[in-house]
Amino acid sequence: MPDHATPNLPSRDFDAAAAFYAQLGFECGYRGPGWMILHRGPPGNRSTLEFFPYPDLDPATSSFSCCIRLDDLPAMMAQLEASDIPADSHGIPRFSQPKREGSGMTIAYLNDLDGSLIRLIQNE
Repeated sequence: MPDHATPNLPSRDFDAAAAFYAQLGFECGYRGPGWMILHRGPPGNRSTLEFFPYPDLDPATSSFSCCIRLDDLPAMMAQLEASDIPADSHGIPRFSQPKREGSGMTIAYLNDLDGSLIRLIQNE
């Protein structure tokens, strides 16, 4: 496996976070009282998110974020559109449709239940 980094995100409730991300194809790889690891995709081409408990987090003021770089952003968007996550410009949780940004990258945005901003970036 090549070197890689995994984001560490807050969670007010591991059960709720696991159910939220399951809609996007993430499965639990590890769960203990103080840590949870979710994976999406096969080994070698896997996205991993790690969560720590933060029961007093105010999602409206969260400044946590990460990027998930995807080979198939349209497939992720299909999962988002099939989920119960609203496509909206306000509220938590929510997601936005992808668009080509000034950087030249195609990016969609997802805010999870805890207010973390997840940038979904199409690999070029």
